[in-house]
Amino acid sequence: MNRPAAFLPLACVAALSACSLTTAPANPELPTWVHRPSWSMSTVYRQPIEAPSRDETEPYERGRPELDIAHRRVFVGSSDRGFYAVRAEDGTVLWRFETLGVVQCEPLYDPTEDVVYFGSNDGALYKVRAEDGALLWRFSTNAEVARRPVIVGSTVYALNANDTVIALDRKTGQRKWSQHRTPALGMEVAGYAGPLVWRGLVYAGFSDGTVTAYDALSGTERWQPVDLSAEAEEQLGDVPRYLDVDTTPVPSIIDESPVIYVASYEGGVFALDADNGSKVWQRPEVTGVSEIVAWQQPGHHGPNGTEPPRDLLFAASGTTGLWALDPRTGEDVWHRPLPDGGVSAPVPIAGALLVSTTLHGLFLMSPIDGSVIDGMHTGAGFSMAPAAYGLKAFILSNTGTLLALHVTPPPVF
Repeated sequence: MNRPAAFLPLACVAALSACSLTTAPANPELPTWVHRPSWSMSTVYRQPIEAPSRDETEPYERGRPELDIAHRRVFVGSSDRGFYAVRAEDGTVLWRFETLGVVQCEPLYDPTEDVVYFGSNDGALYKVRAEDGALLWRFSTNAEVARRPVIVGSTVYALNANDTVIALDRKTGQRKWSQHRTPALGMEVAGYAGPLVWRGLVYAGFSDGTVTAYDALSGTERWQPVDLSAEAEEQLGDVPRYLDVDTTPVPSIIDESPVIYVASYEGGVFALDADNGSKVWQRPEVTGVSEIVAWQQPGHHGPNGTEPPRDLLFAASGTTGLWALDPRTGEDVWHRPLPDGGVSAPVPIAGALLVSTTLHGLFLMSPIDGSVIDGMHTGAGFSMAPAAYGLKAFILSNTGTLLALHVTPPPVF
């Protein structure tokens, strides 16, 4: 049964894992959605939004939608070279902006100006008016722009697929500074890292296996580049085939000291000192990681009494599955192999995690132990990560259909 698609207020964290719905991980031979463990997920609508020209382009959709909560709009890029604004209630297309390349990006909505920033495979970063899609400025970076830009003060920061960090004036789109690293020679994994702007620095990972920090105002290098591929070589006993650092750095504090979390494709997951880049810990077993997500659950009253606060670091890998790590030590909390094919970043929703897969649909998982709460095969795979708010989630399938989903938290026993 369909439910209204309007955004709901942000729900309190629900202890979805309190009901032992299932403890079996996703299994590629018998996916758990076949039995629908809880029916916690339901489809609100499925709305094809792409232009017919999509038939001539790429058969997948990457990136992630962006939500404008106040105006109930969903912004999403597409392989038909378009960037869309869609009405959240019913999926109606409000406007479409045409670019010169496929739009496989995670956009950024800025409510202070009511504008949207997004990138395209045509090499440009765009700023358009959210109301009607009117172009405000376009900056050519000369390489694919897919990761979400960052706004701090009067500056927009972006990273392109050619290992170039760019700082632009927010109003005019004029370049303030840029830094470029020579891309790695040889094989590279598809995808790349986005920028983290934190504590006056811009942190970035590159295809040559390094992580670097720049001064946010001047672009001056503040670290000597930290070579994570050297760590991988030491572990493997040979030069790694893939050097890439494709994860956007994630900030945190360990024992009152600032750290960032990053992952090398073959070297594993690292915690680095945010001031100088020195290694705090490493998990070399957690390979193939393309996304890192920090998750926090505040202390609350649960079915078994007072539950303490929890902090976890999730690492999503298309080769080794989904990992939950202790952010202080890097030790395993749990690990779940997922069905064959890629897996998206886990997205928190209603106290659970929503994960999309390229071959087996969508999974709702417990962040506490990785058990599958529910699963849904929609008849199409997903290369895009979902966007969620309250009990609603939105995602564009590889067939160009926008799905709106509703999550119903099960009762807590």
